[in-house]
Amino acid sequence: MKDVKYVFVTGGVTSSLGKGIIAASLAKLLQAQHFKVTIQKFDPYINVDPGTLNPYEHGECFVTEDGAETDLDLGHYERFLNVNTSQDNNVTTGRIYKSVIEKERKGDFLGKTVQVIPHITNEIKQRMLLLGQTGNYDIIITEIGGTVGDIESLPYIESVRQLVWELGKSNVVVIHLTLVPFLASSGELKTKPTQHSVKLLMESGLIADILVCRSDRPLGKEIKHKIALFGNVHPNDVIESLDVCTIYDVPMKMLEEGLNVQVLKKFHLTPTKKVDLSQWKDFLYRIKNPKKKVTIGLVGKYIELTDSYKSILESFIHAGAQLETQVDVRFIHSENVDHDSVTDLLQNLHGVLVAPGFGSRAIEGKLTAIQYIRENKIPFLGICLGMQMAVIEYSRNVSGFKKADSTEQNLETDFPIIDLMTEQKSIVTKGGTMRLGAWECELIEDSKVFKSYNAKTIKERHRHRYEINSQLAMEITDSNFRIVGVNPETDLAEVIEISEHPWFVGVQFHPEYKSTVSQPHPLFVSFIRAGIDYKQRQLVAT
Repeated sequence: MKDVKYVFVTGGVTSSLGKGIIAASLAKLLQAQHFKVTIQKFDPYINVDPGTLNPYEHGECFVTEDGAETDLDLGHYERFLNVNTSQDNNVTTGRIYKSVIEKERKGDFLGKTVQVIPHITNEIKQRMLLLGQTGNYDIIITEIGGTVGDIESLPYIESVRQLVWELGKSNVVVIHLTLVPFLASSGELKTKPTQHSVKLLMESGLIADILVCRSDRPLGKEIKHKIALFGNVHPNDVIESLDVCTIYDVPMKMLEEGLNVQVLKKFHLTPTKKVDLSQWKDFLYRIKNPKKKVTIGLVGKYIELTDSYKSILESFIHAGAQLETQVDVRFIHSENVDHDSVTDLLQNLHGVLVAPGFGSRAIEGKLTAIQYIRENKIPFLGICLGMQMAVIEYSRNVSGFKKADSTEQNLETDFPIIDLMTEQKSIVTKGGTMRLGAWECELIEDSKVFKSYNAKTIKERHRHRYEINSQLAMEITDSNFRIVGVNPETDLAEVIEISEHPWFVGVQFHPEYKSTVSQPHPLFVSFIRAGIDYKQRQLVAT
């Protein structure tokens, strides 16, 4: 079996320090040195997956190619590495306990008392090693969710401790991410939170090999030496992680600090290539030196937590960089959109994306926004629910079906142009039962979307239960409003567009899940380009 090396990333002091970005940045550096790397995330919550979580709870739910509903950090992994993840890359406490309980019910434990140690920890370790046993990787980076000291994280910390003993120190590196805050009242950086966090980790039997310290200002040699002394690491293993303008700066900062060098030293690995981040540097240059600027409206239901639309926002950055354009996003809560406010909210935008979502709340605001967008020829991209709302809006205001609706919002509608998919009607359980993962779609060649992809057959990721009602679709489509993308297996409509509009596209799938730094999604590129053209027309008109 291949000698796989394992890196574990833990966090302390506070949540949201950026363990996922540090993990992804390290992976990017190692990948740039021609190591085969993947990243996995272990989340301590008891949900089997984040698919049933409200976006306000945990941000967006990221969907993998194989249909796993996962933590949003997997989106960062894919965007940085340009490599697909899978259901094996994200494991929750719920999945661990579910598996152990199912084994107990089948009698796999031969009547023994089932306990956290060894049964839960054995299951965790098995999942932690799975990718190393089934994939062709040199290094596997595992991010442990939560914060050291949390009760729910203890089984994961114990599992890592056991793996260090079982695999040997030369095969495991533990990176601990902490915070070094600056106290304005005393005018100094404070190392005590980091000291306490490292102490908590050691009390659990785990010793950090490298400390990555988040701070809003440079630590300096004296502070680094103090952290090293009390953190029981060499000063070279204290890595400074300063606040940066964009998450895409982090790999460059970690390269400057030598994070990859320190990890490889501990593994006794010698890279065959120097780090080559020329493409990444070009991407960063384009972000920071745009030649143009557009303002895009994002109409959604969960804008109070922008992580609810994380992949969409990153897709704007990727597309903007390719077009050397700064994309400023204006968040618009669909609850605030009505016929009195819509002009003020949308008139100065160069494009509008109506976002995905679930439920009936704030739907009328989305419909009002779409009508204004369509009538005023503003570039439009509707994703999932956003596409469905575009279909309803056209049905009501152009095709003449005033009562057209979705059965998600109105079970009694006389014209259910959006309806629950046939195979979904008998499903009661909510978790993991939607139409998920990558599905094929065939595009009509004289469509705007075909020109964007330059391909007749595409594969995109889905996450939905409702679709355009095929039995009623013929009653609303015409030479202007067309279905231009269809799933070849089911004949379900996947893409709509309005021919007489400069750029009006709705997609049932989620293109944002497949946009990466090195491969910006073609739909987002086309959408932003349409926004640039629209802005130019407006300038000429005035």
